[in-house]
Amino acid sequence: MTSLKGQIAVVTGAGSGIGKAMALALAEQGAVLCLVGRNSERLEAVAKYARNFSSDVSIHKTDLGIDRDIHLLAAGLKKDFGGVDILIHSAGVISIGRFEDASIEDFDFQYKINVRAAYLLTQEVLPMLREKKGQVVFMNSSVGVTGKGGVGQYAASKHALKGLADSLREEVNADGVRVLSVYLGRTATPMQAALHEMEEKKYVPERLLQPEDIAEVVLNALGLSKTAEVTDIFIRPLRKP
Repeated sequence: MTSLKGQIAVVTGAGSGIGKAMALALAEQGAVLCLVGRNSERLEAVAKYARNFSSDVSIHKTDLGIDRDIHLLAAGLKKDFGGVDILIHSAGVISIGRFEDASIEDFDFQYKINVRAAYLLTQEVLPMLREKKGQVVFMNSSVGVTGKGGVGQYAASKHALKGLADSLREEVNADGVRVLSVYLGRTATPMQAALHEMEEKKYVPERLLQPEDIAEVVLNALGLSKTAEVTDIFIRPLRKP
């Protein structure tokens, strides 16, 4: 496994859930962490723990729904670090509803955060990723491959994210940049707890994937020798919830 020590890793949605687990796993490897999210208090809490393993941890309060915030984030990364080795897209939102009832405003918001923000941020830091022969990870969903009733808008955004990742991979392969999509089943995160509440289902987190499971698998892919590329990972709870 290739060491990730000293590599500059940008993690969106780093304040909780999968983003938090990824950030802490990278910290344990000695990566230089750039934590991105909207909630400063949550980011500070993650940073405080991460500094037990890595002294190089910075916080970037960013609303990914605002283009100017993304531009400022990218400019700050270039100024402070000069490059990016790892970009992990963990931020995301979900709204459920049947096709005839779900609002177009909810659709627009999911597209904006789940697809457009990931596209724009990747586009902004792509020159730095190319220079470093870096890696991009898109946290996707099982419904990004097979849509299901009641989550059509979310599924559409995740299908779009898959297309974005697949196209990007083809474009940057010759530059030595690796692109990974991770298709997740239900995972014990605050988003999943909220989703269970919307669905009026009992939330039993121990029956679900754990964020640390995902971080462990992704970390192994990131640490592979540059003679190999993992393009897609499918991971789900052992037992169907």
